Amino acid sequence: MFKIGYRTLKTAIGAGLAILIAQTLQLDFYASAGIIAILCITVTRRDSLRSSWERILASLIGLLYATVIFELAGYHFLSITILLLLFIPTVVAIKAKKGVATSAVIMFHLYTLGEVSAGILINEVLLIVIGVGVALLMNWYMPSAENELVWDQVYIEEAFQTIWKEFARYLKEGDTGWTGKEFTEASNTISHGKGKALINIDNHFLREDDYFYHYFKMREKQLEILERILPFISTLDDTVIQGEKIADFMNELSGAVYAGNTANYFLTQLDDLREELQAMDLPETRQEFEIRSSLFYILHELEQYLLMKKMFKADLRRTQTVSVKKRYKVKRRGENKKEE
Repeated sequence: MFKIGYRTLKTAIGAGLAILIAQTLQLDFYASAGIIAILCITVTRRDSLRSSWERILASLIGLLYATVIFELAGYHFLSITILLLLFIPTVVAIKAKKGVATSAVIMFHLYTLGEVSAGILINEVLLIVIGVGVALLMNWYMPSAENELVWDQVYIEEAFQTIWKEFARYLKEGDTGWTGKEFTEASNTISHGKGKALINIDNHFLREDDYFYHYFKMREKQLEILERILPFISTLDDTVIQGEKIADFMNELSGAVYAGNTANYFLTQLDDLREELQAMDLPETRQEFEIRSSLFYILHELEQYLLMKKMFKADLRRTQTVSVKKRYKVKRRGENKKEE
């Protein structure tokens, strides 16, 4: 069973509407209005606006070039060659290369008619205006990706919570048989989330709603830290004095993944752990030295993890582009569904 997406629906309706308007106005080559509309319907509002402007500009330049070259050199294939050799570099130079296909349709109309007149030029301009105008109208509606982004955010934080809990459980119990699938799933969600966040930014004209993009970038860097910590966790066990305290720290940290800016609190605790570790007697064996090195490395990576969250929260306070209440509302809704 095939699925019809919203962009397919918009393209079909837009092309049909553009042709209907052009045909009602009794324009020559009225079907071309539908072609122009299809070419101008894009993924985001901003891209649609940029694309439409490029196509209008390129088409007007194309009409000018075609009028001059066809009238001077005649209506034959060599004229087409000369026209394209001059036209394409021009639109590329003015950064309107998306309009090449649209312009070609318009210029070939003049070639087909074998003449240029005021009526023909008006006809072509109207085709451009109708096609581009209908495309902009169709692109005015873009489904919001914010709910999907919030769900991605909730899932990533649940994955991080599981990872921290499993780290802590390993330090307390040893090998627990954890598969670590949350690493792969969180990585995939972050990757897809960044893509959707960029599209979401391009669907807003009046504001740069880049909260989610920066959020996913922050989680991406934190995930890299978790991946670096993983092999060092396996070098520790319940015989290490500090292992229990680090496990408790990680357990508490897992419960604060959803919280606000708690980084300062955990950084203070981390400093206490580091001071306690530095106060320990010097290692007497190679094994003790390696364990001590692993402990210091884990504490260093934990600090970097927390500093990233602290920096992100500081940036968020400056921009305030998203409502945190909405995020928790979606999360609670998801929890209620699980309970049902």
